[in-house]
Amino acid sequence: MHPGTGGFSIIFWTSKRAAGAWQCELSTIDSAFLFAGALTAATYFDGDTADEAEIRQLATALYERADWMWACDGGPTLTHGWHPESGFIPYRWRGYDEGLLLYILGLGSPTHPLPPESYAAYTASYEWRNFYGRELLYSGPLFTHQLSHMWVDFRGIRDEFMRQHHSDYFENSRQASFVQQEYAIRNPMGFGGYGEYCWGFTACDGPGWGKRAINGVDREFFDYNARGAPFGPDDGTVAPWVVVASRPFAPEIVVPTVLKFARMKLGMTRLYGFKPSFNQTYAVENSPTGWWISPYHFGIDQGPVVLMIENYRTGLLWSIMRQCKPLLIGLRRAGFSGGWL
Repeated sequence: MHPGTGGFSIIFWTSKRAAGAWQCELSTIDSAFLFAGALTAATYFDGDTADEAEIRQLATALYERADWMWACDGGPTLTHGWHPESGFIPYRWRGYDEGLLLYILGLGSPTHPLPPESYAAYTASYEWRNFYGRELLYSGPLFTHQLSHMWVDFRGIRDEFMRQHHSDYFENSRQASFVQQEYAIRNPMGFGGYGEYCWGFTACDGPGWGKRAINGVDREFFDYNARGAPFGPDDGTVAPWVVVASRPFAPEIVVPTVLKFARMKLGMTRLYGFKPSFNQTYAVENSPTGWWISPYHFGIDQGPVVLMIENYRTGLLWSIMRQCKPLLIGLRRAGFSGGWL
């Protein structure tokens, strides 16, 4: 990951980045998603043809060039990334979120692995909470309960934290889905449309930064923001895609919610499916619904939808990655055991 020597920088540091990517960071988590995809390909293409051997070689070489200790910048946990202009981002991956995958892949590296104590440092600030009578490891935005699960089948396997709480990360994501639904039913801030089959709070597009007085209530609205439940931030914006991506965890509430969304003119049958978010509190003139619907689509939303639908249908990604040696090593070094491990 050192500049000029490979790792994360070789993935993102190109002329395209300099020309039009807003001086964005070289992201550790985005790199982890790329590595996971590459390792999926390397595991899936296991034939003895020259083409499949080349796929394995290139994918493995990409993953093994990453210097995970460099990305820690001298600390016990991984940084969020690095800028060529200013160096490391001051934020670190600590506490439960999508960084779970990041540590598993870093621990499994055969070349520049993270030390086992880095995982303990990541989990040290976990928050086990009780919401609406449900106990779970807290993280507000629903996507954080999904992204690591695209590649890892957490059913029945536990690290030390989950052993202590008699749960696993799959069950935790199930509980998080029900917490989000219950939050929408209770609707403490009185937003339009929320209910049993209208929920899904996550990082998503929004109507835009600003305030409006609506029915005598001053409302604050956001642009792209990491919305969550039950502590927010919340401005009335719901993301259908994140509900779809929870289908493996809680199909009994996901399916009827999706069916309701299908009746709401959200573009379900179009090329990319549902528009990524909408807000029934934020009125918009000339909108076909009378309220705000995001005009965009985001690739980072489409991946979880496709992969988690397939995991629900066939378990394809999960079964492939059960054969991925670096992933298995990373899980074991993080202290996971039981179940299919």
